[in-house]
Amino acid sequence: MRKSNAEESHPSASIMAAGCVRKVLYAVQMVNGGSPGSWTPALRSLGRSKTSSIFANHWRWSPFCTEVDNLNPTPAVKKKKDPHARTTITSVGRKISERQIQVISETGDNLGVLHRADVLRIMDEKGLKLVLLSERQEPPVYRLMSGKQIHEEQMKMWEKQKAKTAPVQVKELTFSSGIAPHDLTVKLKQVESWLEKKHHVRITLRSPRRESSKDLDQKLEQIVQRIDVTVGFVAKPKVIREGQAAMCILRPPSAKELRDKVQTSLSETANAQAAQDETSPSDTQEHASTMINEK
Repeated sequence: MRKSNAEESHPSASIMAAGCVRKVLYAVQMVNGGSPGSWTPALRSLGRSKTSSIFANHWRWSPFCTEVDNLNPTPAVKKKKDPHARTTITSVGRKISERQIQVISETGDNLGVLHRADVLRIMDEKGLKLVLLSERQEPPVYRLMSGKQIHEEQMKMWEKQKAKTAPVQVKELTFSSGIAPHDLTVKLKQVESWLEKKHHVRITLRSPRRESSKDLDQKLEQIVQRIDVTVGFVAKPKVIREGQAAMCILRPPSAKELRDKVQTSLSETANAQAAQDETSPSDTQEHASTMINEK
């Protein structure tokens, strides 16, 4: 038989191919257990079929195979939200995706639904920035704010977040109901400093030995009223230890409690001024009648 042109030009190529075939057959023989000389033609063909099936299966389930990647997709790793991450207030700039949006002015007035071109014009005229308030409404709600307003709101949000994440420390103070006035003043000053540092304060008022322990909760409430700063209660004064002591837990006031106190003070001032105005004319008339009688 006449050899092909490739075999005539490269005799070493056919030799290398034959060597590769022998190595493959030897590997199959080692897997199936047996000697190459003892194989029959049928077994040899069976070995070749097993070899082809082994390689085919290996290629089919190879980790580099596209089919395997489709059957077992790698789940996307979700990033956990850091609870200590700071929340931020940022302006959307001039990129307003919606054509119509509801706008709140920098003073808090509702400007209604405006076209984004009108909003951009207002921003340019007043030098304001646009902040997204709620994207769930239809149309979404935005607010016009100055740079100073954004900074102030940002600081408020950080303070609230810091107050929520920071652990609350509880300071404890115990003294007798027969404490000297000067010592009581010193202890109340200490309580005020703790409250200003956003700590909670547990105060225990115990009865002195060989003395009556009645109305300790009322005495403790009177002591708390002597504190110069506004306080809130985690636990109001109550009797403990079978009537031998009274306890309460104080905390810094909330924003609502501070507003209520300011409104109460203003109302009391207004009532006092109104009462003074009502008594002033009668005093003047009485003084005038006295002058006439003297004459």
